[in-house]
Amino acid sequence: RRRTRRHSTTRANGERRRRTATATMTTTAFVEGLSKAFGLIVLSEIGDKTFFIAALMAMKRRRVDVFLGAWSALFAMTALSACAGTMSARALSPVVTKRAATGLFFAFGARGVRDACARGDDDDDELKEVEAELAGRQRNAKKKATTSWAVFAEAFAVTFLAEWGDRSQIATVGLAAQSDVAGVTLGGALGHAVCTGVAVIGGRQLADRAANAERVVTGIGGCLFLLFGVHALLSG
Repeated sequence: RRRTRRHSTTRANGERRRRTATATMTTTAFVEGLSKAFGLIVLSEIGDKTFFIAALMAMKRRRVDVFLGAWSALFAMTALSACAGTMSARALSPVVTKRAATGLFFAFGARGVRDACARGDDDDDELKEVEAELAGRQRNAKKKATTSWAVFAEAFAVTFLAEWGDRSQIATVGLAAQSDVAGVTLGGALGHAVCTGVAVIGGRQLADRAANAERVVTGIGGCLFLLFGVHALLSG
């Protein structure tokens, strides 16, 4: 009986240790995915097209409506990208997934560093492009969006289309293929909330500053992508 009790106790302790280890690994993966996605989005979206859209729209519309519309579009895109990354990881072998994600990180990192070196300090072409697009939409619109729902829908549509195929979207797919999907989704959503909130509050003045500092932000973002690539290459 004593041997049976000892055996049962040993088995129970082993089971508890395994559960604790599994919970620790899950928490670590979640925090890692969240922190990576948050940093990636913040450094990718400041000075990006969607950042300028939110800043310029908030000058002529209610800030709350613009924020909710733009952030909802970015959250939806983040969730779709994270799901796509997870499905890719399940459909492909771990080796293929790892190589593809690593290649994406290095490609985006090299491109970011190259663009930062080639771009001038006063390069605000993207800001001017967004201004022209929004002005064109306003001219072509039969009726100016005034209600909260109309402003929300306009901000959502413009932001969603601008984010489709963007570098941060593709990078989120690669990140979700290797990291915890819940952490990546939450981290991306928080990052977009911060960037969109800053853009909406700052308005045109902050958009001008972001355009002038785009070279620095692009360079830092490129280095972050390269670090992600190195981490993915060295991790098991």
